[in-house]
Amino acid sequence: MSILSGKNILLGITAGIAAYKTANLVRLFIKAGANVKVVMTPASKDFITPLTLSTLSKNPVHSSFTHDDDDNAMWNNHVELGLWADYFVIAPATANTMSKMANGTCDNLLLATYLSAKCPVYFAPAMDLDMYKHPSTLESFKLLKSFGNIMIPATSGELASGLVGEGRMAEPEDIISFIEKEIINTLPLREKKVLITAGPTYEAIDPVRFIGNHSSGKMGFEIAKAAASLGAEVILISGPTSQQVSHSLIDVKFVTSASEMYDAVHSYFKTVDIAILSAAVADYKPKNVSDIKIKKAAATFSIELEKTKDILKSLGAIKNHQFLVGFALETNNELDNAKGKLKSKNLNLIVLNSLNDQGAGFGGSTNKVTFITDTEEVIEHQLKSKTEVARDLMQQIIKQQHA
Repeated sequence: MSILSGKNILLGITAGIAAYKTANLVRLFIKAGANVKVVMTPASKDFITPLTLSTLSKNPVHSSFTHDDDDNAMWNNHVELGLWADYFVIAPATANTMSKMANGTCDNLLLATYLSAKCPVYFAPAMDLDMYKHPSTLESFKLLKSFGNIMIPATSGELASGLVGEGRMAEPEDIISFIEKEIINTLPLREKKVLITAGPTYEAIDPVRFIGNHSSGKMGFEIAKAAASLGAEVILISGPTSQQVSHSLIDVKFVTSASEMYDAVHSYFKTVDIAILSAAVADYKPKNVSDIKIKKAAATFSIELEKTKDILKSLGAIKNHQFLVGFALETNNELDNAKGKLKSKNLNLIVLNSLNDQGAGFGGSTNKVTFITDTEEVIEHQLKSKTEVARDLMQQIIKQQHA
């Protein structure tokens, strides 16, 4: 999954021969998981059809304020389009359009939308060599960048005129890569490493049976996605689960037992900046594990259990620069028990869930949590989706780190 997943991308297309590349650009944005809408200058339709772009984007393509052939046409709201976008990408950006952008000229829907946009604006110049080097074009580059717009540099090669030099619009794959890198460089957790544990552990009784719990791993996987969306490099260590994630910044390591999770966590802990242990790790395991399946015989059967290693406490004992977060799932004396765990395990933050709260706990898509900080500040949250809880948690960690 790309950092663009779930983002709203408004693609502006102007009248340059490189417009033919935008079909592939739309396809790549969609493949990255983005939502795409397209706004075109009227003249750009001579180079690529709105039908192609609407089919690929799965959204209507806008090129004028109203539809001239429809007496009942609704106004295409440029303000609404500008506010919808998380990122506005103008590709190709011709010398004509860039000059208008730089000077505030507003004579078509694309330019009106540009002037209304509140999001980051990327522009990918495309023109012939002489135009690219002209002082007026260079001045447009300078002005647009001074407004905070981000230029995706043109490349060198053979141009439509037959000249060879700068002016080729960057290839769609390179545009995507450029934007992803730029976004990551602006995110609050860029260059940070985050270790997250998720899911249950299974403690073997024999080759067939095990002791486990009802954890689905969903909360930990949502935390991993939230951390990656903020630019962090994530190591996700998960017990057995059906949860899946595909993201360029998330490296998933699967384990089965508490012992395996302990070893995996300790192998990475020294290299990370933040560790969030949301896994439901078994507190006890069978002392003796049978090599063969235990046959049903006696009316009763006893299993001697021994404690597993306390992963969270072991990390609290050795942490140096790491910000350490634990989870507490409680059924009684919730707040006191969570505060005790916070102190005894040397945590920076603990996330309390109560099984007494409807919609919280294992298996579901929602959770109701309370954050308790190392200064014993108690921050209660309402019932939310686990996706929202994960976002709240990451924002709380960032807030504490910058306090």
